[in-house]
Amino acid sequence: MDPDLHYTGNAYVEELMQNAKVLSSSGKGILASDESNGTCGKRFEAIGVENTEKNRNDYREMLYSTPNLKNYVSGCIMYDETIRQKGKDGRTLVKILADEGILTGIKVDTGITVIEGTNDETVTNGLDGLSARASEYYEMGARFAKWRAVLKITPDGCPSDVAITETAHSLARYAQICQHSGLVPIVEPEILTDGDHDIKTCARISEKVFNAVMNELIT
Repeated sequence: MDPDLHYTGNAYVEELMQNAKVLSSSGKGILASDESNGTCGKRFEAIGVENTEKNRNDYREMLYSTPNLKNYVSGCIMYDETIRQKGKDGRTLVKILADEGILTGIKVDTGITVIEGTNDETVTNGLDGLSARASEYYEMGARFAKWRAVLKITPDGCPSDVAITETAHSLARYAQICQHSGLVPIVEPEILTDGDHDIKTCARISEKVFNAVMNELIT
C-alpha cells in the first residue's frame, strides 16, 4: 500500500505551536471583527452610516489602527471581504496588524443549515473546498481560523446525539484541514445560553459535548 495515502505529517507544526502561543498571550484577547456584510449593515444602520464596502473598510481599518491595540489584542478575526482590503496608506489590513505583531484570523465556515429530523438543530457548513480556501487565506497572511458551531439546550432533549455527533465531527475535520494549511484552528462548540435550565444542566450538557469534541479531535 502506498504510504503517501496515509501521510500524517505536517510541515507547519513549529509555526502552528508558535502562533498558538502568541494567540494565548497572557493578558491579551482576540478581537472578533468577522461580522458578515449584513450584520455589519445592522450596526451601521443604528448610527446612520451607509452599508458600503468603503465604509466597512474604513470601520475595520479604524479598529486595527487603534493606538496600543497590540498591548491588549493578540489576534483579529476577519471576514472574507476584510482580508482582501487595504488601508489608506496602501498596506493591506493584514499588514497593518502584522506590523504591530498581531495575528490575522479568518472565518472559514459558510453558515449553518437545519439538520432534518431534529428540533431545528443546526450543522455548520464549509468543509467542501476548505483546504483550498485555507491555503489561499494562509498565502494572504492569515495564521488562525474560526468556525462557528452552535448547539442549544431545551427541555425536550436538545442537544440531540445527532447534533452533538455532527458538531464534533465537523469541528475535528475543520481543525485537521486548517492545521495542514498552516492555520491554527479555534475549536468552539458554542452552547447557547438561552433557556431557563439551571447551571447543573448546563454543566452536564457541556461536559457531554466537550467530551465528544475531544474524542473526535484525538482520533
